[in-house]
Amino acid sequence: MKKRIVKEVFLICFGTLIAGFGMASFLLPNRLSSGGFTGIATIFYYFLKLDVGKTVIVLNIPFFILAFMRLGRRFVCKGILGTIFLSIFIDVFEKIPAITNDMLLASIYGGILIGIGMGFVFKAHSSTGGTDLIVYICRTYNSKISISKFLNGIDVCVVFLNVLFFGNIEIGLYSVIAIFLSGKMIDIVFEGVNFSKLVFIITDKEKDILKMITGELNAGATEIYGKGAYLSEEKKIIMTAISRREIPSLREKVYELDTRAFFVVSDAREVYGLGFKSLK
Repeated sequence: MKKRIVKEVFLICFGTLIAGFGMASFLLPNRLSSGGFTGIATIFYYFLKLDVGKTVIVLNIPFFILAFMRLGRRFVCKGILGTIFLSIFIDVFEKIPAITNDMLLASIYGGILIGIGMGFVFKAHSSTGGTDLIVYICRTYNSKISISKFLNGIDVCVVFLNVLFFGNIEIGLYSVIAIFLSGKMIDIVFEGVNFSKLVFIITDKEKDILKMITGELNAGATEIYGKGAYLSEEKKIIMTAISRREIPSLREKVYELDTRAFFVVSDAREVYGLGFKSLK
């Protein structure tokens, strides 16, 4: 238990360090927005001369109070920790001169760094408050709310506010690049880059194909019983999870054994078990 807590605190600290650096050294000096509360805080920073970190904390206070009542103490404690760390790092790095004044470079590198940092925070099952906290709260009232649509809607509104207050459409265009790259990097850090593939094979020669998969590819497989909708014939469907590098070899070997096989490949974002990720 203690080991897990230490690991989560480390991930939150490390993630907010990277995200804070990306925000303060790339986006903030160029008035770019990363969406959410930090985007709102950027407006306060330039027009009211308020520290971004402190503004983010103040904006989060009412939502953390509500989250404590709706989501529980443990979730809120980790969220508060992430929010405080991120606010501190933003205020610290904000005192360092900007890395670049090129808005394109700032949006690219700022978005990448923020995404990497937030990916580590999410791996600790935490948050930095803000809009994702609002989504969690709203889902306690209505579980059918789409997280991605909700967050994208809020980010669009915040970017629009930045454009409105700063009077520069390019700020909005470059901010969208930063938000897009941030989301992609969160996916990569949170889910990894070595995506596995889930393969379904419908064939009349399941024994030969199963032997090939377990013998030549040294992979596991499962038989699923089904029925063809057109001819109502019973079929055996072979399901296997393999790396994407092995797909061409598997496809070639399957069609060597059965030229009439039905071969379906889909993404498997996370696969746990023997030969893949460990649950520990």
